[in-house]
Amino acid sequence: MADQRDRRGDQQHRRTREFEAFVAGAGGRLLHAATLLTTEPPARNPRARALLTASLAHTYAHWDRLRGEDPYDRTRTELATRFARAAWRHHRGHGGVLSALTPQERLVVVLRMYENVAEEQTAAILGLPMDRVRAVCHRAVSALRRTGTGTGAAAGPVPGTDPGRAAS
Repeated sequence: MADQRDRRGDQQHRRTREFEAFVAGAGGRLLHAATLLTTEPPARNPRARALLTASLAHTYAHWDRLRGEDPYDRTRTELATRFARAAWRHHRGHGGVLSALTPQERLVVVLRMYENVAEEQTAAILGLPMDRVRAVCHRAVSALRRTGTGTGAAAGPVPGTDPGRAAS
């Protein structure tokens, strides 16, 4: 009985260490993605932090069941899903780089441009047809170019515009 408890305790400790290492490596990038989605200033981003915390909690709860699945992909998908579910309440931006975009446009731009998620995978995450993802992305990038905010590194390159890089 004591051996079983020791084994469970060791497994729990290993699980916690693995998860903490994952968060240490990926947390900053995921927080930046969440901040882009919520359009909060990086120094004051409570909604982004809450969104990331909930997404990380979901990943941690399923940590033992990932079985080869990338925890970053799992957390990013959870982040996108949680943002999409709550976006209707937070339509207005808060002055961030992407605040001129609708929540759906922000989500597509962050996944496609910042996270470099393939169009097919973005469509699957959002439950949208690929042509819809393509149209939303094109509209959002055009809007960013018109406002002059799409030229910074936060939004990233437009897929297919760099001749040295394969379009996805």
